[in-house]
Amino acid sequence: MRHSRVLMAASAAATVGLLVACAYSGAGEGGNPMSFFITSANPGKGADLGGLAGADRHCQALAAAVGAGGRTWHAYLSTAATASSPAVNARDRIGRGPWRNVKGVVVAANVDELHGANKLNKQNSLTEKGGIIPGKGEPGIAHDILTGSTPDGRAPAPGRDATCSNWTSSTEGGAIVGHHDRDGINPDPVANVSWNSSHPTPGCSPGALKRVGGAGLLYCFAAN
Repeated sequence: MRHSRVLMAASAAATVGLLVACAYSGAGEGGNPMSFFITSANPGKGADLGGLAGADRHCQALAAAVGAGGRTWHAYLSTAATASSPAVNARDRIGRGPWRNVKGVVVAANVDELHGANKLNKQNSLTEKGGIIPGKGEPGIAHDILTGSTPDGRAPAPGRDATCSNWTSSTEGGAIVGHHDRDGINPDPVANVSWNSSHPTPGCSPGALKRVGGAGLLYCFAAN
């Protein structure tokens, strides 16, 4: 009888240990259901993100730090065509949705809704840590989010640099940004409410981005 009790106790302990291990593994390998966030920080060089690959790594690292690293994360960024590569549209990089913030709120069910009647605003466009980015009229305003995109999520027409040399410049050039709080001072009402295409920046350095209300932050989406 005693031997039987010992075996039962050992079995129960092993089961509990397995459940704890599974729960821990789930939290560390994608247990966080978040599939959309704004980066809580810039990598450090303004709009020089190390290209699309560097921007994606930044999204991936921030997601992993909060237990959402089991997904494939991409930055919502477009790039212009070059002599050796075609243009890239931000909308084509982010999967099919739906996308949820860290609180579980669905901000868009699919790509069409994301570029239409989405739920992106200051309260729902949270960082990976659940923080709210300061908006218009607040200290430390950082509502300019780098996108390099048109309102429908595509690369802009050739001409003026709108992607800071495809996210490799921290000096010359400029980038299209959106307003995460859907507010601004641009007289164009469409630009004021655009989350992804509000206005160009006057440069690509951290200082140039800051002068017009930005901190070099990005939208990150889980592509799977």
